[in-house]
Amino acid sequence: MSGDRYLSLNGQIVEAATAALPVLDHGLLYGMGLFETFRTYGGSPFLLDRHLDRLARGARQLGIAYAADSAALRAEIAALLAANGLADAYIRLTLTAGAEGLGLPSGDSYSHPNRIVHMKTLPENPPSWTSEGRTLQVLNTRRNTPEGPVRLKSLHYMNGILARRELGAIPGAEGAEGLMLTREGFAAEGIVSNFFFAAGGRLYTPAVETGILPGITRAFVLELASRLGVETAEGFYTPDDLSGAEEMFLTGSVQEIVPVHRWRQPDGTTFVVGNGRPGPLTLRLMREYRHFTKETGN
Repeated sequence: MSGDRYLSLNGQIVEAATAALPVLDHGLLYGMGLFETFRTYGGSPFLLDRHLDRLARGARQLGIAYAADSAALRAEIAALLAANGLADAYIRLTLTAGAEGLGLPSGDSYSHPNRIVHMKTLPENPPSWTSEGRTLQVLNTRRNTPEGPVRLKSLHYMNGILARRELGAIPGAEGAEGLMLTREGFAAEGIVSNFFFAAGGRLYTPAVETGILPGITRAFVLELASRLGVETAEGFYTPDDLSGAEEMFLTGSVQEIVPVHRWRQPDGTTFVVGNGRPGPLTLRLMREYRHFTKETGN
């Protein structure tokens, strides 16, 4: 079983193959919707309340009526795990604006949204990602600017898809993650990850003001670094700033913390990060992160 036979639509578990939404859903017509991705440990969704808070903030901005119920969602996820025969899973929670008339809405709110919980078997990262690290490929596809004051994890995902297509066409980039720059040339984020680098004992990550998604795992890692007494900085960094990086890693709710052992410019120029192995700060953060996930799974 692949783990994705059943999904939950507005709280009801149904077969994914027969699930349906109205064709006039504004999530389909105009991309008015949001989603969150996360995973479970021991059947318990990690950092769920933080994901729900971000979803609720985005829903308020889009005028989508949504009241998060953490306890109810946890029970729903448990039932869906059982239905799909999974102990743990990759989960996507999607909120669409719901069906409205054809044409842009005259009001400022959507009162009948649709909520979908998908899940699938957790992807297995290659062991080399942890022991050695991934390659980070700087892309020519630029990160688009947010449509509002802060980037939402919205259903507008063409920019990421175009970046993934570019990455897939680059010789030798198999297994790499793509790094997108802003229109001004500043490092932004990976296609499906946030980005960190370390130098001189300090941990750096692009500022939210670059237009990146304020990632849940990104924020949690910054908290972990502070807990370890590591100085952090959020700012605007060019690829030239990365040339002196001693460590690099990527973060995401499903992939966790993944070291980067080398990065490449679009012209193929390649830089080894540090000694080409996961650095001491990266390893400390990975251990600390896993400490919290083990607590969640107990």
